[in-house]
Amino acid sequence: MDEFYQQLLNILSDSQVLLKEPMSRHTTFRAGGPADYFLMPGTAQMGEVTALCGKYHVPYQVIGNGSNLLVSDQGVRGAIIALSGAYAKNVRISGDHLTAQAGTLLSQAAMEACQAGLGGLEFAAGIPGSVGGATVMNAGAYGGELKDVVAQVKALAKDGGVITLSGSQMDFNYRHSCIPARGMIVLETEFALQPKPKEEIRKRMEELKNRRIEKQPLEYPSAGSTFKRPEGHFAGKLIMDAGLAGFSIGGAQVSEKHCGFVINKGGALASDIYKVIRHVQREVLRQFGVTLEMEVKCIGEFKDA
Repeated sequence: MDEFYQQLLNILSDSQVLLKEPMSRHTTFRAGGPADYFLMPGTAQMGEVTALCGKYHVPYQVIGNGSNLLVSDQGVRGAIIALSGAYAKNVRISGDHLTAQAGTLLSQAAMEACQAGLGGLEFAAGIPGSVGGATVMNAGAYGGELKDVVAQVKALAKDGGVITLSGSQMDFNYRHSCIPARGMIVLETEFALQPKPKEEIRKRMEELKNRRIEKQPLEYPSAGSTFKRPEGHFAGKLIMDAGLAGFSIGGAQVSEKHCGFVINKGGALASDIYKVIRHVQREVLRQFGVTLEMEVKCIGEFKDA
C-alpha cells in the first residue's frame, strides 16, 4: 500500500477509507465512476485529513449526501471526502437553537426540530441533502431558505483553523454562500428556530411532503431540480414549452412529471445525464434566449455531445 494510504490509517479506521469506490453508491443520481480514495472522516478529523492530502499533493473534494452531484463515468482522481453518515452526524438542541453536524441529513435535522417543538425547518423536511451541503448552497424549497434560519456556521478554513461565521457573514443569496469562494468546509450549522406546537409542525411537513409526491418524480434517481431558476422564468416551464418533456439519451430522461428534473430511468451513465442536460440548455437558449444554469455540480471530466 502507498505511504499516503498508510498515513490515512493513522487518522481514520479501515471502515473510513475506501479504495476505488464507485461514486454511483454515493450520489442520488446513482451514476458515476470510482474515486481513488473515498474518505469518511468525522468533523473533528477533517483538519488532519485535509492537511495530509496537502502534504502528499492529493487533490480532494468535499461532498455531503451526494444529492446535488453528477460524477463522471471515469471517476475522480485523488480523494473524495464525504462528510456524511455516522462519522459526522450529530444534533444538539439548546433552548430554541438546534446545532447539527455537517453530515446530518437536513430532513433528520427538521424531524429533530419537530420532536423538540421548534418550527422554522418545515420547508427542509423533504430536501435530500446533508446540513453541510445545504448550508453551502443555501438550499431552499416552498418559500423557505436556510438563510432564514441559520444563526451561525462553524467551518474549517483553508489554513486549517476553525472559524465561526454568523448568518449575516455567510453572504447568503439564491443557491449561494461564501463558503466555496473562501475555500472553507462547513463542519456544523446552528439554526435559530421558534417554539411551535408539534402537531402544527407535523401538519405543515406532511402538506409539503404530499406536494412533493404529487409534483416531483421521486420514484426515480435524480439530483432534484437540475437547473437554477432563471430570473423571470421557471426552468421546468421553459423546458416543457421547448417540447423536451420525455427527451432521453440512454437511461437519462427529462421527467415528464416535472420537466425541471433530469432522472435516471434505469442504468443511465453519467455521460447520458450530462448529454441530456446540455441538450436542454442548448434548446432553451435557442428557442427562448434564456440560459439555464445548472444547479447540479459536476465532478470529473465530461465531454459535450
